[in-house]
Amino acid sequence: MWLVGMHNSLIGLRNRTQESWRQIDVELKRRHDLIPNLVETVKGFATHERGTLDDVMRARSAAVSAGGSPAETAAAEQQLTGAVGRLMAVAEAYPQLQANSSFLALQQELASTEDRIASGRRYYNATVRELNTKVESFPSNMIAKQFGIHQEQYFEAEAQARSTPQVNFDTGSPRTYESAPEPQQGGPSQGATPVAPAQPATPAPAPGQAGSGQPGLGQPGTAEGAHAPAGGLPPGAADNAQGAGRQGGVADVNPHQEGGALSWPSTQPDKPQQ
Repeated sequence: MWLVGMHNSLIGLRNRTQESWRQIDVELKRRHDLIPNLVETVKGFATHERGTLDDVMRARSAAVSAGGSPAETAAAEQQLTGAVGRLMAVAEAYPQLQANSSFLALQQELASTEDRIASGRRYYNATVRELNTKVESFPSNMIAKQFGIHQEQYFEAEAQARSTPQVNFDTGSPRTYESAPEPQQGGPSQGATPVAPAQPATPAPAPGQAGSGQPGLGQPGTAEGAHAPAGGLPPGAADNAQGAGRQGGVADVNPHQEGGALSWPSTQPDKPQQ
């Protein structure tokens, strides 16, 4: 029973591999039929791109005549894919072609066909991998050899085509990036703009000092503060001023007094002279 089961498993894998390859072949033929119509459509707008169009047709002819093994077919199809990619890049330079309905329909159909080819390739390669593993493994390899079941080739692009291109912007010497110089001890770093030291905040003037903004208490530009000393009113002057105001007294300014001090009328009665 084990022998029969292993034999049927190998036969099933081989049939699945062949069927998946036939599906890929159908999609490849459809792709080959779409490309001439695409080339003719582009030729009507891009008459100066004859070299690119000829490259596409030559690559198509090589892919059609490739036949043979999956590896040979994959190599020819890879060349055709590159030629079609260059054609699409050229078509981007022609806005009228990009707006043409026939070109857009062919482009969409070609993209759908290539998607089906890629999907079929993945399924085919997975089936081939499973079949080849059983053909190489013991004891299934003995049964495969007895019934003439052999390994199959993968349908895949060349390693060079599958590798991602490396972009190198170097000009032959390593690029270095210089950081800003460290500040020197005791002074600013070279090339740095010196910063002026911060000015200390000016304290708000107390009442009675110059610039306080209160009328009659030493504000510059007023009659009361024109002759006020720089240090403000003398001690007790504010209290005397309030008392004088209550008794109807008025502060007098004596311009001839030293320092421009204020003179206040006395609240005491004059003493009789001796």
